[in-house]
Amino acid sequence: MKIRIDKLDVLFSEFIRKRSKGYCERCGKYYGWERLQTSHFYGRSKKSVKWDEDNAVALDFGCHQYFTSHPLEHVEWFKNHLGERFDLLLGRMRNTHPKPDKELIELYLREKIKELENGK
Repeated sequence: MKIRIDKLDVLFSEFIRKRSKGYCERCGKYYGWERLQTSHFYGRSKKSVKWDEDNAVALDFGCHQYFTSHPLEHVEWFKNHLGERFDLLLGRMRNTHPKPDKELIELYLREKIKELENGK
C-alpha cells in the first residue's frame, strides 16, 4: 500500500531534515538535508504525534533501515535522544482528542523553517 503524503507531511519532513543541519542524527555523518529521510518513532498513523517534532529525526537511508530492522535499539536510542521528553511524547501520542489543527501546524512549521534558514 502506498503511503499518502500531503503538503503538511512534505513541510514537516523539510523541517525535520533542515533542523538536523544535514547530519544524520544517529551516526552523525553529513549528507545535506535533501538526502536525509524523516524517521518517525511512533508511526505516521498516530495522528496525535504525526507532525510532532519530538516524534521524528533525520536519518540517512542506512540508519533508517537499521532502526526498522532493530526495533529494541530504536526504542533505546529514542529514549536517550529525547531524555525526559520521551515520556511526554508517549502522553501526547495517547491523546487522540482533539484532532490536530493542520493549519496551525503548517504555520508553526513554516515559521520554524524560516528561523532555521535565517540562522536563528
